[in-house]
Amino acid sequence: MLQVEGVSAGYGKFNILNNISIKVEDGTTVIMVGSNGSGKSTLLKVISGVVKPAGGAIYFDGQRIDGQAPHQIVELGIAFVPEGGRIFPELSVYENLKMGSYTARARKEFQTTLQEVFQLFPLLEKRRRQVSGSLSGGERQMLSIARALMSKPKLIMLDEPSSGLAPKIVAKVFEFVETIKAQGYSILMVEQNVLQAVGLADYAYLLSTGNLVYQGERQEFLKNPEIKVSYLGI
Repeated sequence: MLQVEGVSAGYGKFNILNNISIKVEDGTTVIMVGSNGSGKSTLLKVISGVVKPAGGAIYFDGQRIDGQAPHQIVELGIAFVPEGGRIFPELSVYENLKMGSYTARARKEFQTTLQEVFQLFPLLEKRRRQVSGSLSGGERQMLSIARALMSKPKLIMLDEPSSGLAPKIVAKVFEFVETIKAQGYSILMVEQNVLQAVGLADYAYLLSTGNLVYQGERQEFLKNPEIKVSYLGI
C-alpha cells in the first residue's frame, strides 16, 4: 500500500530525516516511535505533502506521490490527523465532519459516510449540533479522527494522538484507534506512549535523530533489550 523509499527531508538547510524507508501493508497498523526531535512527525508531513522531500520516493497503491499537493494526496486516500487534532472550534461537530468530506470522491458519499462515522462514534451523533470548542480533549481527538474518516481514506496517519491528554483520556484515545483498526483501516501512527502504541501495532519502527535504527514485528520490538530500557522503562 504505502512505500517510503530512501526519503530525506528537512526545513531550509536543516535535514531532519536521513534516508528513511518504511512500508505499510494493506489493513495493518504500523507505529513509529522515538524521542522528541527524531523526525517522526516530519515523516508524516512529507507523506501528506506538507513538507517536500529532499530525496527518495514515496509510493501509494503503486503510484508515486512525492511532490503532489496535500489535497491531491487526500483524494488518493491518505488522511492525516496532525498533533492536537486541529478541529475548527467555532464550528459544530456536524460542520467539522462535513469539512472532512471536501474531496470530490467523499462528497458523493457524504450521508452514507456520516452514518458510518456515527455508528463508530455514537457520542458525536448526540453532539452533532454542539460547538466543537466546548468538547473535552478526548472528544476533540475523537472528532479529529472521525473527520479524517469522512474523507473515505484507505490509510489514516495519526500524529501523537494522545499528546497533552490526561492518562484516563489517553486510554480512551487508544480505544478510538482500536475501533478504526477493527474496521480494517490501514494506520500509520506516531506516538510517544510506546507500550500502548506498540500493543496495537502489527509492525513498529524506531527513529533516532532522523535515522531509522530498529524495526520489527510487535513481539520482536517489545523484546529488544535497548528498547525495553530506553523506551519502555523495564
